[in-house]
Amino acid sequence: MDTKKTSIFSFIIGVPIACLGGLIGLGGAEFRLPFLLKTFSKTAKKAVALNMLVSLITVASAIYFRTNNIDISIIFPQVLLMLAIIVGSTIGAYWGIGMLNKVSDVLFKKIMLILLLIMGLLLICESFIPFGSMGILFGSIYLKLIIAVLCGLLIGTISSLLGVAGGEVIIPILILIFGIDIKLAGTMSLIISLPTMLVGITRHKRNKMYSDKSEITSLVIPMGIASIIGASIGALLVIYAPSELLKLILGALLLFTSIKLFMEKEE
Repeated sequence: MDTKKTSIFSFIIGVPIACLGGLIGLGGAEFRLPFLLKTFSKTAKKAVALNMLVSLITVASAIYFRTNNIDISIIFPQVLLMLAIIVGSTIGAYWGIGMLNKVSDVLFKKIMLILLLIMGLLLICESFIPFGSMGILFGSIYLKLIIAVLCGLLIGTISSLLGVAGGEVIIPILILIFGIDIKLAGTMSLIISLPTMLVGITRHKRNKMYSDKSEITSLVIPMGIASIIGASIGALLVIYAPSELLKLILGALLLFTSIKLFMEKEE
């Protein structure tokens, strides 16, 4: 596929994925990944690295739009919790990419398949079990922060291995373990994701994953712009769309496309 066609396809694919992501509060990186692998014929490791760049653009823009529409002061009481999760997630991201570079491409594809299937199942579960603030009671602030760091390790590892922001994991953790309100959890998730992805991108850059500048200009930038546009459209449509039904459909779609994709790759 030539550069012009790649740019056009990147934009066309990016808008609806981000739109659907905006409707259900996700960045859509899980759904971009199969396209990067199949439509654009990228290797698994290259697809993850490029996906993380697009995710960074999406998350940064989402933080900007979201913080302009909420009272930012509601986040202040949760700063210590966010910092603890960020510490864990940045370590997890650093370790995850180090592990990625040590495994074969075949093994890494299997790891990706398992993680994508988990993401799909999480979406389906969330469609049947709407999360409410159910936080576990902690006897000590130190225990709470230790658990936050451990949760961050999981978040960072998943983010680095799929190139995603990790909202599907972060938001349930914030709500179910720490009792954060679902609307606040969405904003906190975006803020937690940002440094995690920056660590991942820095390591990918050191590993020469971004040495081909044509991939950045013809794929990442058009898909990133499309993601911003799509996410803003999704945010406007959210009051009209049945988000729980969308989660169910998208979760099933992610399961189907992931299995189909990896079965084809193994032929």
